[in-house]
Amino acid sequence: MLCYFFIVGLIFLFVEKENRFIRFHALQSVFLGVALIIISMVLPFIPIIGWMLSIWLPLLVLALVVFLMYQAYNGKYYKLPLLGDITEKQLK
Repeated sequence: MLCYFFIVGLIFLFVEKENRFIRFHALQSVFLGVALIIISMVLPFIPIIGWMLSIWLPLLVLALVVFLMYQAYNGKYYKLPLLGDITEKQLK
């Protein structure tokens, strides 16, 4: 569950070598953090729609992270649509 705090996800990724569940959620959180940084940098340059989405982005990110934390707490491998597949490929 703690993996979804961006920096903590990096720590878990480097510290945990054997538990696939923890490594999956740590790596997915790192990919999510990188994707969100890129999205937050691009959105302000898109007229009108980008500006409106950039206002709502923090609330959407908070809801997504809380949902992912809940899924991890319950012991579920919840894969995000694109990032989950990339995460599984990296863990093999």
